[in-house]
Amino acid sequence: MRLKKNRLFLLVLLLFAAPAWAQHEGHRMGAMGDSLAWRMPPMDASMPMMPELMGQRPMIAPYLPGEGMDPAMVPEARPREVVAMADGDTLELEAGFVRRTLGGKTFVMYGYNGQYPGPLLRVKKGAKIVVRFSNHIEMPTTVHWHGLRLDNRFDGVPGLTQAPVESGGTFTYEVRFPDAGVYWYHPHVREDIQQDLGLYGNMLVDSPDADYYGPVHREEALILDDLLVDANGLMPFGAEGPNHALMGRFGNVMLVNGAPDYRLSVKKGEVVRFFLTNVANARTFNVVFGGAPVKIVASDVSKFEREEWVGSVPIAPAERYVVEVRFDAPGTVALTNSIQAINHFRGEFYPHVDTLGLVTVSDEPVAEDLGASFATLRENADVRRDIEAFRPYFDRPVDHELVLGVDVDGLPPVVMQMMAMDTLYVPPMEWNDAMPMMNWLSSVKEVRWILRDADTGRENMDIHWTFDQGDVVKLRVFNDPKTLHPMNHPIHIHGQRFLVLARDGVPNANLVWKDTAIVPVGSTMDVLVDMSNPGDWMMHCHIAEHLHAGMMLAFTVRDAGGADD
Repeated sequence: MRLKKNRLFLLVLLLFAAPAWAQHEGHRMGAMGDSLAWRMPPMDASMPMMPELMGQRPMIAPYLPGEGMDPAMVPEARPREVVAMADGDTLELEAGFVRRTLGGKTFVMYGYNGQYPGPLLRVKKGAKIVVRFSNHIEMPTTVHWHGLRLDNRFDGVPGLTQAPVESGGTFTYEVRFPDAGVYWYHPHVREDIQQDLGLYGNMLVDSPDADYYGPVHREEALILDDLLVDANGLMPFGAEGPNHALMGRFGNVMLVNGAPDYRLSVKKGEVVRFFLTNVANARTFNVVFGGAPVKIVASDVSKFEREEWVGSVPIAPAERYVVEVRFDAPGTVALTNSIQAINHFRGEFYPHVDTLGLVTVSDEPVAEDLGASFATLRENADVRRDIEAFRPYFDRPVDHELVLGVDVDGLPPVVMQMMAMDTLYVPPMEWNDAMPMMNWLSSVKEVRWILRDADTGRENMDIHWTFDQGDVVKLRVFNDPKTLHPMNHPIHIHGQRFLVLARDGVPNANLVWKDTAIVPVGSTMDVLVDMSNPGDWMMHCHIAEHLHAGMMLAFTVRDAGGADD
């Protein structure tokens, strides 16, 4: 029986967020006999430590998976495998411990089927598969099939669509794929730990239309991530709930497909289609392919109405983009995260570039020249036909308005003072962790991120909207810049698809179906949601620490007969 009472659902979710392995008090600071202690986060030399913060520690206990395990006894993780699946096939999927060596350091992490990332599933649009999942990590977990408009009972949300899968337990999912594109799967229990440490994988759904995308020489699925480490290894997580609750946990080691050394070799003139997925806890990447020409083709749930040339690809946590790149000059092309970073201590912006990988372009020309087709920006009539039925709703009044904000209470006074000063100017996007010490100290005990219904004043899980299958709902999301340390938020809606109609009153001139979209600080985003899929669903910020700090709501889509799914 599904839970219908919001407060009960929230209580259940919070209980799962602090299971038995995490139910202890205090915050360890390295006292005699402790096997695990908090360590201060790695600091940029340009962000000096304030004396008042020395000796401060998060007000929760530290936690790392596999504490006390001998890494040599843990199986070494393998690179992911591509698994082609036909309609009706069954996949055995296991969450377990793996051993990873990164930068000369060995860690105990997690993996699906012992791989990093998890298996890449390649299926046809319209297929339905069975996934027999087993949990062999120490925490409860689930699998959420992100972006899929699948049956509600298999959405993987604990307390709403299923009970969590306890350690040693199993659950059978039936997963259907109604839309072509790129999707991903991950836990929906303590994903700030489980997802961060390797529980994620891609799904590529192929259209039966052979001309769905333009011609390319090859395809590459890239999962972007980051990992927070110091000289001693993995930085601990919060046991009872996340720390880094203000900005989310930014890593300092960039990963592509789970590794820091992505390499690709191509021939001169080769055209590559990249499927990009951002699985980071908090980091929005700005992906640049050197000076190579880049064409954006698709996003979360569909192609764009028309292809466009782009200089970079901003991609928020949980978003996906499909781009095509032509490497027409011999040499090395750096795949980078190129951002405008901010130093809150100095109050200044500065350019920052992380190298994510390298593409080596040989002198040998590719056998088939696709230059003419690559130079053509295709108009996607199929997408426009699909969207056309929704255009009468574009100018309708807003059905619901959400205001994004934060409440902070109980942090050290010096942190509160610094945050008050810092909020005198707030950048629309936080591309980097510009206040690592204050962010590290903040936990879900002191920080509550908020989705507020502007009409009723209700917040987070006290909101529960009800719609009918077939409803077209217009939502307005405003990211209030006047809260204490506002931040950009990638908003994810489960089980449905939506169009971003406008930002700050400016209509979107090139539409694409989405399931996740970022709202910068001070911005207003209007979205039109196609409520096509019955059931009980979540809407939340996809920064993992913000989700666990309360930034979520539930809504119901009743089936066409008016009954709950």
